[in-house]
Amino acid sequence: MKVKELGHAVIKVRNRERSEQFYGDILGMELAARHEQMPMTFYTLGNHHDLALLEVGEEGPETADPKAPGLYHLAFCIGDTLDELREARDELEAAGVKVFATIDHVVSKSLYLNDPDGNGVELYVDGSDIWKTDPQQVAQGEPMEL
Repeated sequence: MKVKELGHAVIKVRNRERSEQFYGDILGMELAARHEQMPMTFYTLGNHHDLALLEVGEEGPETADPKAPGLYHLAFCIGDTLDELREARDELEAAGVKVFATIDHVVSKSLYLNDPDGNGVELYVDGSDIWKTDPQQVAQGEPMEL
C-alpha cells in the first residue's frame, strides 16, 4: 500500500458555532455540510470536504499539554504574494486574531496563529520551488518582518 494524498483533516473544537465563525467567516472557508447528530461541520477547498470540525463540548482541560502528542497545526495556502500575506495579517488583527509568528521558510512565507480552541493554524504563500531540486530547503525557517 502507498498513501496517495491527504484527503482531509478533522479537528476537535469546544464550540462549533464559535469555530464556524473562525473558519468560515474569518478564514473564508466554504461550508460543505453539517452533520447534526455527530455534531460536525465540513468545509471544502475544492474536494467534497477538506476540513471538518467535531464539537466535543466545553468540558475538559482549557488547552492540551503542548508536549502531548497530537496535531501541531493545519496549514492553508492563501495566495502567491507577500501582499496577500500582509492583507491576511491585517484582516486577522482587525478580527481580533493574534498572529504570534511570521516565518520565512524559503519554500513558503507564513503566518502562525491559533483558532479559538488553541489549535495551531499556519497561513502561507508559496515562496520558491527550490524544494524540487533541494528537498532539504523544506526544513528552513527564520523570523520574517512583514
